[in-house]
Amino acid sequence: MYLSKDIIKEGHPNLTKKSKPVKLPVSKEDKEIGLNLLKYCVVSQNKELNELYNLRPGVGLSAVQVNVLKRMFAIHLEDLDGKMYSFIIVNPLITFKSKEMIYLNGGEGCLSIDRKTEGLTPRYKTIKVKGHVYDSKLDKFLLKEMTLTGLPSIVFQHEYDHLEGILFIDKLYESLPEAKPLIETTT
Repeated sequence: MYLSKDIIKEGHPNLTKKSKPVKLPVSKEDKEIGLNLLKYCVVSQNKELNELYNLRPGVGLSAVQVNVLKRMFAIHLEDLDGKMYSFIIVNPLITFKSKEMIYLNGGEGCLSIDRKTEGLTPRYKTIKVKGHVYDSKLDKFLLKEMTLTGLPSIVFQHEYDHLEGILFIDKLYESLPEAKPLIETTT
């Protein structure tokens, strides 16, 4: 499993480089990278394990963030309706972007950015994506298409930007009059 020390930080030159496609079929080595990306996200969200390993919580982690310039990332999050999104994807493509724009209330964060940031990052409310997603039952990556809306869409776009060498801080705006906030309820 990756630890906080394995995550490269703002200023590292690889964070601004475009990642290379993953060769298919996915190798054992690349599968292992993907599984470790996902494991970081899962473990970092578990309070006890997070404290044990001293991890910063994250809902997504791209290969470039662990200094591997390959087009893959993992996401592990629950949307606002309680639906779980937990997957590893290689060679993702965004095939559709809605006209409606949204942003994360309070701004986005990133495991590669250790400083406080101010501003909002515009994201498409709904996207359609395709890529090879890991199926743990079959132990292989299968071509899959998904439609993501709201929080999963925001997180996917954030991780996808990493593959393009773009950080969310490259897209910060003081206000986004054409976009709507993603409304989150607190418990």
